[in-house]
Amino acid sequence: MSFIPFLDAGESVQIDDLTIENGEERIAVYGRLEIRRDRIGLQDIQALKAQVDAIARELEGSAHLPERVRSAQQMSVMASPFTDRNCA
Repeated sequence: MSFIPFLDAGESVQIDDLTIENGEERIAVYGRLEIRRDRIGLQDIQALKAQVDAIARELEGSAHLPERVRSAQQMSVMASPFTDRNCA
């Protein structure tokens, strides 16, 4: 499976304990990656760089980028079901 930035196919890339999760409007990066001065460290940093470079190329090639997209929290605000109840 090839990771194509912003093509939401429910895919993610794992580099050690770091996860890069794909989405249509945002890419989430979370976890931990420890880069050591060894061959595994070199492989890990090259893999991370390849993903970051692919994301940057996709953004740079986008003709109409908005200043900022709304966050998931802003898009899913719901009224509290407890605001009009008497809880005495």
